[in-house]
Amino acid sequence: MNRGRRRAPRRKTAITSKGLLLGAGVVLAGGAVAVAVTVWPGGDTRTPSGAGPSPEGSGTSPSASPSPSRSYPLSQEPRTIPAVRRHEAARGPGWKPAEGARLVVRDEALADEGRLTAGELGLDYAGQARPRDGDVELALTGAGESGSEAYTLTVKDRRVRIAAPAEAGVFYGTRTLKQEVRDGGTAPEGVVRDEPAKPQRGFMLDIARKHFTAGWIEDRVRELGDLKYNQLGLHFSDDQGFRIESTTHPEVVSDQHLTKAQVRKILALAKSRHIEVVPEIDSPGHLGAVIAGNPGLQLVDAQGVAARGAVDISDPEAAEVVDELLDEYADLFDGAYWHLGADEYRALMVSNPEASYPRLAAAAREKYGPGATVADLATGWLNDRAKVMRGHDRTVRAWNDGFFRGGTVQADPAIQVAYWTGKEIGARQPAEYLSAGRQVINYNDEYLYYVLGEPNQFVYPTGQRIYESWTPRVLRGTTAVPARYDDQILGGVFAVWCDLANRQTEAQVAAGVRMPLRALSQKLWDPAKPGTSWAEFQELAGRVG
Repeated sequence: MNRGRRRAPRRKTAITSKGLLLGAGVVLAGGAVAVAVTVWPGGDTRTPSGAGPSPEGSGTSPSASPSPSRSYPLSQEPRTIPAVRRHEAARGPGWKPAEGARLVVRDEALADEGRLTAGELGLDYAGQARPRDGDVELALTGAGESGSEAYTLTVKDRRVRIAAPAEAGVFYGTRTLKQEVRDGGTAPEGVVRDEPAKPQRGFMLDIARKHFTAGWIEDRVRELGDLKYNQLGLHFSDDQGFRIESTTHPEVVSDQHLTKAQVRKILALAKSRHIEVVPEIDSPGHLGAVIAGNPGLQLVDAQGVAARGAVDISDPEAAEVVDELLDEYADLFDGAYWHLGADEYRALMVSNPEASYPRLAAAAREKYGPGATVADLATGWLNDRAKVMRGHDRTVRAWNDGFFRGGTVQADPAIQVAYWTGKEIGARQPAEYLSAGRQVINYNDEYLYYVLGEPNQFVYPTGQRIYESWTPRVLRGTTAVPARYDDQILGGVFAVWCDLANRQTEAQVAAGVRMPLRALSQKLWDPAKPGTSWAEFQELAGRVG
């Protein structure tokens, strides 16, 4: 996507396990009796287990002891990114990792989340064991909400319990706990009840124009998981490159590319973080790399001038090649979503498409009737590709400038709108899509586009601007759509476009997107005005990662 051509008006580490028991000998007045006293987080003192009986079947560890001998102030809300939605304060010492503490799971399905979190927090993974003092327990509630991302995190009686209807919610609870105890912090006593406001929270990477190494992408997956994102978009085909190994059309693949083995490793890591990878093969424009390997597919105008990156959609062979690629990569990527692109088709970026491309105009009339236009033919192309992907049980999306007003052929209503710009000629306001009942994902180029080299007045977006003035309802420019459309806006995606690929290194991209990703995470989890200032949010980001 030649994003740089658009004008924008504006600019694991392991957590150190610290011993919880700081035993000290105390001599009572009179000097006759010495009693060992255990000091817990917050300065609480407890007598040892041998000083009194433990209730039978309490599940306490051998070193555990009766309830604290002192009271505590009400706990403070945890400080995490994104912030938790609700916290019920309580009195108690809270929890932090301790020597000998374990992570246990109630359900074997949570073994992956359990092992990951145990390793991060320096706990022993004990599998399906009974929890005891100092332990973290992960559990599924059996509520039957398979798509739920909600969770409850309870810190009580020197234990942590994370419970949720689905595995994703449990995972997000472990991310909250990880941030709470980072660098020796304490998870506060009480109950967190948390869930995201938006179901789609994504980061998109243009790996077509710039080759990113597999290891760098894996690092971003880990980062996204800790911030509770659930989608990674990979735009891997464009005019400048085709970056994933192909068996059906090896002639289209760039010298620098990811092997399928590398992609499978990325997919496995993403799955372990409950992140779906959303692939994009953009068509019928942005196919320059495919055309380079299949020059007969190139679209030419009435004067015989080639249209850069565009295939001739009146040629059945063009559809055949693209569909073969879609089928091939549908077998590689097994997520629920697919991006079809559909933007910036050169034949529709001229003042009179029918005069400039008479072959397309004739094909449109032949297929759809005497009043059909080139836009109808392009819409039919989009619908046909959507049908291919529905055969693979995918939900599809396309860029908003791939949908056209009026016409003989209408885009399939099930295609979600990836709204990125209102600057295209004839671009429609977001409300037109929403009022027609379409679902929309927010890619607003005013806030969420990171275009390498800042071409054509694009400027690198800042986390502060997202944090202070963007919400999911701000789809175009800086103005929010009416609140009645909120449920149709499925979420948002921060996009890295590599128009000037060599202007930044991988390390510079990672540093540049760091705070915008954290700010967007907060606003997709809870679009309300944040409870902390930007300066406080920056400080928090430095502490919790």
